[in-house]
Amino acid sequence: MKVIIVGSTHAGTNAALQILRDHPETDVTIYERHTNVSFLSCGISLFLDGQVKHLEDMFYSSPEQLAEAGAKVLTRHNVIKIDSENKSVEVVDMESGDVSTDTYDKLIMATGSTVTVPPIFGIDEDKVMLCKNYEQAVAIDKAAAGNKRIAIVGAGYIGTELAESYARTGHDVQLFQSRDIILNHYVDKGLSDHIVNILQDHGVKVLLNRRVTSFTGNDDGELVIETTNGDFTADLAVVCTGFVPNTELLRGQVEMDRHGAIIINDYVQTSNPDIFACGDASVVNFNPTGKPAYTPLATNAVRQGMLAGINVFGNIQKYMGTQATSAMQIFGRTLASTGLTIDHAVNAGLDADMVTFEGTWRPGYMPSTDDLTINLVYNRENRRILGAQLLSKHEVAQSANAISIAIQNRNTIDDLAFVDMLFNPNFDDPFNYLNLVAQQAVEKETKRGNNKPRLTAGMDADPEFADKED
Repeated sequence: MKVIIVGSTHAGTNAALQILRDHPETDVTIYERHTNVSFLSCGISLFLDGQVKHLEDMFYSSPEQLAEAGAKVLTRHNVIKIDSENKSVEVVDMESGDVSTDTYDKLIMATGSTVTVPPIFGIDEDKVMLCKNYEQAVAIDKAAAGNKRIAIVGAGYIGTELAESYARTGHDVQLFQSRDIILNHYVDKGLSDHIVNILQDHGVKVLLNRRVTSFTGNDDGELVIETTNGDFTADLAVVCTGFVPNTELLRGQVEMDRHGAIIINDYVQTSNPDIFACGDASVVNFNPTGKPAYTPLATNAVRQGMLAGINVFGNIQKYMGTQATSAMQIFGRTLASTGLTIDHAVNAGLDADMVTFEGTWRPGYMPSTDDLTINLVYNRENRRILGAQLLSKHEVAQSANAISIAIQNRNTIDDLAFVDMLFNPNFDDPFNYLNLVAQQAVEKETKRGNNKPRLTAGMDADPEFADKED
């Protein structure tokens, strides 16, 4: 079988390695526009503030390694047309300009995404930069070395991480956000306000409710940033306003959502059975809502890429879906998130509520401990867990993973309230903090008179248990 993979960051790299691991006789060709593969863009901020010394360490594979595994790797080759009816692709060699045609039995679309370029006047100014791939990371690192005042446009994960990195390296940082909340895909307004305070305490000027409308230069050589609420100046601006999928090659040939992300089934297969899509080019199956969503995260890409590599040989392994679990460090604190925030849950039409745990991660009688905040979001109707956000100086990222499993397994607040977790004063209280926040939710529903049968997820799924409960 001949497989063509278009793009080779996380999804494409993992798809190729999976195919060649399971079926080394397969003819695998990878077309990649850049000179490199498998770049971890989530490590850019770590490089910019010196925690990672070499940006090249952010590659976990290379064209040479993929070729050694058995793939035909053509870097600096850009696919300019896909003909799904005839199973062919047109490719331009970006060095010579030569155009050629190739054919496939199965196609894996792993073209990823690009930074959303908002319609801002002057965004093509030399002092305005984007941040996603290796070349862009090299450029902004070089530019920042000679510029003191840096403006970050967009306060999602990348923008917030860049703001921290530049503040750590002695830059004057302005962080612009068009809304009154930062990290709005991951936290609610209360946690956002807390994180804003942390950023401001470390010298970052956070400018909320200011949509950037233009970039211009002035007579002093400064970059003028015009917003809906005042003008500001800086030496350099980095735009981090989200991502859009690179799927134009398949427009009109497979089903897509309103973002242009490719719709996939349980086997990461598109509406064309010979084309698979993975990573930032496709949607995810988002378990908290049970609906497709566009969630460009590396964790989704590596899993979908491996599944594409498995399922090109048939419907072998189902995609479990995702909770979009993620974490970041911000000035010595861990922020971890999984599933839905309360706002997103309500906007999705769910009968959702939230409880907040404010305490410490281990007993106060220990030599040291740290404050811990947990927001637990749940569905009042069926008591299932929908999401959680955690913030502490303690490393709580793995607790977000635990909640992710609970959402995946359709567990309820009643399950989480009493699930077995270790106790040792070195690590937690007799009831782990995840038990405690769930117990708050159970108590809240009890006070409301919402005393539905507390079936566990396993009982709920097994008619035999349900009969016994009755």
